[in-house]
This record gives sequence, C-alpha cells and structure tokens, in this order.
Amino acid sequence: MSGTQQGTVTAAYGKRYGVELEDGRQISCVTRGKKNDLACGDIVEVKLTDAHEGVVESFKPRSSLLYRSNAYKTKLLAANVTQAVIVLATQPSFYEALLNRCLIAAEAAGIQALIILNKCDLAENDDARRALERYRKLGYRVQPLSAKQDITPLKQWLNGHTSVLVGQSGMGKSTIVNALLPELKIRTQEVSAVLDSGKHTTTAAHLYHLGADSHLIDSPGLQEFGLHHLSMDQLEKAFVEFRPYLGKCRFNNCRHLKEPDCAVIQAVNEGQIEPQRLSYYQELLSEITP
Repeated sequence: MSGTQQGTVTAAYGKRYGVELEDGRQISCVTRGKKNDLACGDIVEVKLTDAHEGVVESFKPRSSLLYRSNAYKTKLLAANVTQAVIVLATQPSFYEALLNRCLIAAEAAGIQALIILNKCDLAENDDARRALERYRKLGYRVQPLSAKQDITPLKQWLNGHTSVLVGQSGMGKSTIVNALLPELKIRTQEVSAVLDSGKHTTTAAHLYHLGADSHLIDSPGLQEFGLHHLSMDQLEKAFVEFRPYLGKCRFNNCRHLKEPDCAVIQAVNEGQIEPQRLSYYQELLSEITP
C-alpha cells in the first residue's frame, strides 16, 4: 500500500493502539473511521501522521484469532497466536467452568492450549492437581509452576510460539511476565483474600518479545468468557473427547441432550466421557442456541 508502513499491534487500549513498525519504532495509532476491531498481534498497514503517531489503514489476514463474546458484544483478545496459555492458581481458587470456556475458545480457533497451575509454593495444591488430571488425560499439557521462585519450567513451552496468557484475575499473569522479562517491571497487585479473587492489574493487552521467534501477549484478567460466537457444530467439535462419537448418533441433528441412541451420552454412560464435561457442553449449548 503506497505511503504506508507495516507494523504489529503491540498494545490495545480500546480505540487507540500501540504499533511496532518493522524498524523497531513504537508509535501510537488510531483506526480509520469508527472501526476498532484490532487485536494485539495483528499485522497492520499504517500511514504516519507524524514521527510518533499514525492511522491504521488495514490489517493482514489473520492465521488465528482468540476472542470472547456475549449476546451484545465481542472482545478480541489476541491475533496470530499459536498457543493459549491458560493461567490458573492454587490461590485464589480457580473456576473450572472458566477453564473449560477458555479451552473451548482455543479449540474452536485452532490454537493449542497449555494449562499452567501457578502459585504451587503458596498452598496445598493436591485438589487442584487432581482437578487438572482429567484435562491431562484429554491430551492437554498441564504445567505446575511457582513463577516467583522459578520460571524455567514455563520457558520450554514458549520457545518458537506466539503465546497469549489468559485467565481470571489474580492468577499471576503479570508475575509470569515479570519473571520472564524482569526489566519491564510490570505492576502486580496482591490478591484480595476476602473476595477470593484477584484485582485487575493488566487493563490492556500487551505484546512482548521473548526472543526472535518467541512472543508473549498478556491479556486483562477475565471473570467471564462468553462463547456466543460459536455454532453448535463448532461447540461439539471443541470438546476433544466428543470427536470420536460425532456423526454416530441416531439423529443427524442430535444435540446430545436426552435424545435416544445418542452416541455421546452412551459414551458418558460407558465411562468414556466424564459426566461433568457433558454438563459443561449442555450448559454452553443452552447459552448459544435459542
């Protein structure tokens, strides 16, 4: 595009974006018109308006897009990522339903998932480890971590990836970024023990370079993760253990609720699928369909 330069969105502040140009310069950008549908990781064409500011004229096709949505709006989390790092912690207690939603969003977007159990040094974590064992059996990678003590176990999973950190507030995402890139001194806050939830520290998504071919996007803490953008077909395929049974039900349009001869329900009854995962599926299905 004549008169423009290519760059990468490295920060998303609502209607304003931080963009890193190919020569390494960091500039502040707005979008043309009222559009503000960019995400951290997007590759964009920028027209400079002065040495430090510009206008995003267009963005390149994405290889992936992780986002959440409810009935009213969509929130983009990260573009062109290869890995979603879902950060949980022993303290505050994590919401397994939210973990499932993050996994489903990643599966639907074609992004591999890594589950991190952080703060293993702070509290008894046997219950948390047992809860995550079912996900390990499904084929998901689960990594225990004490980010404040030793970040080394996580580094092996980040090499060669553009990863996005996702998870509810207080799980230690900013602490992880601090440990990986201590020179950045990302601000962190203490967890509120009274509310058993973290306070929002990261208020905007940021992309950081870990190396020439390894990058990390830190996203704001989540308390909910809507999946209204998924169809029923996308939803059922995002449950990895359902896949061997899809297309084997008596009815082609089986919703796996209580239809006769449902292959998924039969697999649950035979112990091949955990009942709780079917319950999560049915709950999500009720959200996204009339």
